[in-house]
Amino acid sequence: MVSIPIAEENIVTSKFSIVKNSKEKENFIKDVLYIIKNIDISDLSDSNKLEDTTNSLTLSLKNTWRMNSKQVNIMRYSKSWWNKECSLALSNYRSTRSLDNWKLFKSKVKLSK
Repeated sequence: MVSIPIAEENIVTSKFSIVKNSKEKENFIKDVLYIIKNIDISDLSDSNKLEDTTNSLTLSLKNTWRMNSKQVNIMRYSKSWWNKECSLALSNYRSTRSLDNWKLFKSKVKLSK
């Protein structure tokens, strides 16, 4: 009999995301509106032209998403509420180890949640 140990493994996946109420979200929406307003629909007389137009629209929207989003690694312990302010406050605390910075970090975390 052969016994093969199987260790638990965390599988890291990623996705592209835009932070809610961020400047990137505003830019993304503006870019999408611009793209939609400027779709050339003057000649959609056959299926090939329609397909070309839809492919062009799809590509433009994908590029706009990639430009305004950032890649986020999703792990078992990821926190959806964690943001840049939390990271900066934690980094500041770690560099100084002061009680005031710890309290500031905790308040940023509480606000983010």
